[in-house]
Amino acid sequence: MLDGKTILVTGASKGIGQSIARELAEQGARVVAHYGSDRAGAAAAMEGVPGDRAILLQGDLATKSGADRMFEEALSLTGGLDGFVNNAAVMHFSGGIDDSDEDWDRVWEETFQVNVFAASRLLRAAVRHFRKRGGGEIVGISSWAAQKGVTNPQTIGYAASKAAFKAALQTVATGYARDGIHTYIIAPGVVDTKMSRDFAESQGGRKVVEDRLTMGEFVPPSDIAALAAFCLSGRCRHLSGATLDVNGASYVR
Repeated sequence: MLDGKTILVTGASKGIGQSIARELAEQGARVVAHYGSDRAGAAAAMEGVPGDRAILLQGDLATKSGADRMFEEALSLTGGLDGFVNNAAVMHFSGGIDDSDEDWDRVWEETFQVNVFAASRLLRAAVRHFRKRGGGEIVGISSWAAQKGVTNPQTIGYAASKAAFKAALQTVATGYARDGIHTYIIAPGVVDTKMSRDFAESQGGRKVVEDRLTMGEFVPPSDIAALAAFCLSGRCRHLSGATLDVNGASYVR
């Protein structure tokens, strides 16, 4: 379904990003698998993929110049992209209302740097690139936290960052539709990744969280990957701009 397409996936070394990168490669895409420090994780995502369809790319999204440099290198290595998946994100379990001013500032600055500032610079670069190419597909991994907030108020910064980037994605969807740029927002619930497992520990353990979920289980990362691949196929253009909830009916809008 994705034969001949070249797609950049950020945060491909673990969790949702790793699953997406692997799924895209299995469907025939050439994948640029971005990682911050975990090269082994990105390599694991591309294990078994022919060398000409697997590109590992390091980039530090915690720095102001890291996003620009990484995207430019992706273009240099590939000659052009057909799709972009913005998945990389951080979540801290501090920086809440009752924490110190210093902790609040540090957490919010780090969270917004990766989840909003770097993500938005990559989004801008992708839009500019796709306009020159006559179109492209963008998938942004958001969160149900962007719609309903978070149950753990210590992660308030994460919820705010995901809502901010969701608005940026929606703006691109409406503003550049006639340029052939299609933008899809995937909003997972509790996915079976390290980030969610760490979150569960802050809530009293995995079973406590699972008991709150309608299906009684975390969302498999493969569900997110399959949906991302479908969006990137270009077979659902008029779904552009939609926020796609993947939470096992635990949060129905």
